[in-house]
Amino acid sequence: MGALFFVVALLLTTRNGHRQPFAQALHASTADNNSPLQIDLGYEIYQGYSNASTGLNVWKGIRFAAPPTGSNRWQAPQVPENNRSSIRQADQFGSICPQGQDTTNTLVPYNGTGASEDCLFLNVYAPSKNNTSGPLLPVLFYIHGGGYGRGNGRQDLSAIINGNNDSFIGITIQYRLGAFGFLAGDEVFRNGVVNAGLLDQHFALQWVQKYIHLFGGDPTRVTIAGQSAGAGSVMLHGMAYGGSLGQSLFRNIIAPSPYLPMQYGYKDWQPSQAYYAFATMVGCAPTLPYGAHPDTIFQCLVGKDTATLQNASARLSESGKYGTWSFLPVTDGTFVRDLPSRQLSQKKVNGLNLLVSNNALEGPAYTQPNITTQSDFVDWLRLTFPLFSDDDIAKVLLYYPSSSEPTNHNAALYATTGTSDPTFVNQSSVATGQQQRAFAVYSETTFVCPSYWMAEAYSSGSGDDTREGRKTSYKYQYSVPIAVHGSDLTAYFGPPTPNQSPEFVKAAMQIWGNFITTDNPSIPSDVASGGGGGGSTDDDDNNTSTSNPASNWPPFTINSPYQIDLNVTGGTPFAFNLSYIDANLTEPGEPGLSNSITLVNAYTWEGGRGYRCDMWRGLGSIVPE
Repeated sequence: MGALFFVVALLLTTRNGHRQPFAQALHASTADNNSPLQIDLGYEIYQGYSNASTGLNVWKGIRFAAPPTGSNRWQAPQVPENNRSSIRQADQFGSICPQGQDTTNTLVPYNGTGASEDCLFLNVYAPSKNNTSGPLLPVLFYIHGGGYGRGNGRQDLSAIINGNNDSFIGITIQYRLGAFGFLAGDEVFRNGVVNAGLLDQHFALQWVQKYIHLFGGDPTRVTIAGQSAGAGSVMLHGMAYGGSLGQSLFRNIIAPSPYLPMQYGYKDWQPSQAYYAFATMVGCAPTLPYGAHPDTIFQCLVGKDTATLQNASARLSESGKYGTWSFLPVTDGTFVRDLPSRQLSQKKVNGLNLLVSNNALEGPAYTQPNITTQSDFVDWLRLTFPLFSDDDIAKVLLYYPSSSEPTNHNAALYATTGTSDPTFVNQSSVATGQQQRAFAVYSETTFVCPSYWMAEAYSSGSGDDTREGRKTSYKYQYSVPIAVHGSDLTAYFGPPTPNQSPEFVKAAMQIWGNFITTDNPSIPSDVASGGGGGGSTDDDDNNTSTSNPASNWPPFTINSPYQIDLNVTGGTPFAFNLSYIDANLTEPGEPGLSNSITLVNAYTWEGGRGYRCDMWRGLGSIVPE
């Protein structure tokens, strides 16, 4: 019945996205005369509210799946049960999912987070002007980051919607985290599902296809986005089911800093060892005396209380290698069928258009500190990449050469230009020498190169399948000092941080907004320049106009691998402490910042980053990534 309802609703939408009379009546039937923000989803009825300050209608805490508790733990998400006895006030966020940690953070006890396994909720932000009439609007579907172990779906999308003239609808979602979402192993696969957290996201995308028209959204114009693990998630949705889904769930992808950790097969040694270690920590080990738990390990785990499992999930991740998590997406043969480095090279992807990026300095938060000698660096490489041979180590040393610049702790710290020496391999705003060498390796293997591989996968080429349109990718780097991992989020969602001017944030928001609404991230030249002058290029052949290059953003292709560099100039220096490396640093801030948005060659950028990413792709099977 639900599927038939969805098909009928779509068929009653015209080609230009306007509602047909029956679709309008169907929308109107969800509300009484006094409650235009009352939405009937069939299984539940939700009463939204209007935010006078943003001009948006908001629905918080909408259940999109049944509670993944009891017998539903480590199972695929299920359709919610009917609960129409009362109208639910959608003015409060739903519970967040149980949180985990990695080795760089301390454990937050279960009862200190306000979390619940019953956490599969989403939130909708819709322009009030489009609630009951007018064309259906494009949809931004945002997946939060957090290493697949922490975070929540409470990101406020109001500023980016307002910053784009209320031209689209926003959705944020939650999904199972840590061991609840990413426990793997043969026994989990046989009795439940692995990658449960990814399946939650997929289920939420299906929910959007079925229900978003009730909120004024166009299910044929969905853009999925996320940052870090959220961007890693959208990368995996782009690869889902071997890239066979086309545009059935989304049209576009936005992926800033796509997180790609080691991706093992679901029953490989690492996920299997994590499964048994987890079971042992909660009293479900197979080595316990006979009769201690007569069920299988899996049945024993299903019977444990939430707090015991959440605390064990966090403690296990804390005990691992620096900057790692114990429970992560795996290759399962169905939803995730291959390593991203390999499948992306074959261009087997879902969706049509891609906007992808990396930050200038992704690695410091997750890389072992106190690497001062080449011996330290080699030891770290062997620990990080345990399958590497001596020849593989030698190859990394060749592609990441040591600088002759000073490597002591008193060496000058400054951001590189990207186009001249020294390069990011040995110099940055936070480190030099061997420590920066390690930062560079971690940055590129885990966040940067996946963004390059995605850009290539969606780039146009003769081998494209044109049945659903020609794929196009656009790429940029966020370089505003100090451009560490995650520092770009406020540029998209606000408010500006001290090193981001309002003009810069306006430009960044419109880059996303134009891509969501027009499939192209180009922005007006005056917005890109922000009152601080026009753009430039690093190639005289491309410098044919005084307009900013972001106003005519070139697609990324193998033959022309250009990206936009988002940066600022000028400003007033201010001091701050980067706590996770215990460093007192300076960066430019207001007053006096001006936008500096330029066009650069991504392949030759930072001393040949494209060559290094090609090298890592070749090593993908033993990284694995």
